[in-house]
Amino acid sequence: MARRRGDGELEGIDVAGPEDGQSIVFLHGAMFTRAMWLPQMHGLSDEYRVVAPDLPGHGVRADETFRMDPAIDLLEAVIERYTGGSAVLVGLSLGGYVATEYAYRHPDDIDGLVLSGCSANPIGGMETLTRVTGGISRAATNPDIGERAVERLGERWVRNRELPEDVQRAILDGGIYPKQFGDAGPDIAGEDFRAKLSSYPGPTLVLNGERDRIMRRGERDHAAAAQDGRIEVLADVGHICNLHRPEAYTSRVRNFMHQRVVAPQ
Repeated sequence: MARRRGDGELEGIDVAGPEDGQSIVFLHGAMFTRAMWLPQMHGLSDEYRVVAPDLPGHGVRADETFRMDPAIDLLEAVIERYTGGSAVLVGLSLGGYVATEYAYRHPDDIDGLVLSGCSANPIGGMETLTRVTGGISRAATNPDIGERAVERLGERWVRNRELPEDVQRAILDGGIYPKQFGDAGPDIAGEDFRAKLSSYPGPTLVLNGERDRIMRRGERDHAAAAQDGRIEVLADVGHICNLHRPEAYTSRVRNFMHQRVVAPQ
């Protein structure tokens, strides 16, 4: 069950934009928090109701361990409370897998999907790679010194991005959670997200960074599996493409909303 504050509101949720605007819910990747979507929330809140929660294991939910079922329960509560019952889901990396799972379980709640950095389907050889990578990550971050070293790398990466100072500060204040990368990997390994995506009838945009090599190898098959899927690529950026080129990413999401998404009646 999603945790709530004393006033009944959900914890760790950013909400902006007109209450009667079409809703977009942003789902962050492993290690980061909802703050990674601030450039998109700032850029789209003039027109849309934009919402971003912290997933289990991150931000205000750092005392939890990421698992898919609690993440889906949280997202269900977010959509019910903040969107009027339906939304476009925008997910990056781990958030993209959560978005796909939610659309598989609750397709009528979802007006469209934007999936970034989640085109690798963790079955077969990719299941093994996902489990091995998760194991290495858990081993590397188990000692406090290892966890802190990865945190410092993440903080340095954020500072090297061309982001407004207030956005950088919010991302860093939200924290870096390297242990969740190791915890999330085994939880999604072996799940056929491509088959799950194929059951979703609405529009899907696969939006990857040009240099995200592993994800790009699977993007054609991923988009082909979707009933209404397209691919777009952001030039000269990597896995966390919404922070590499925030204005371009925001523009692609806005275009998707204008051109592909039918507003709920």
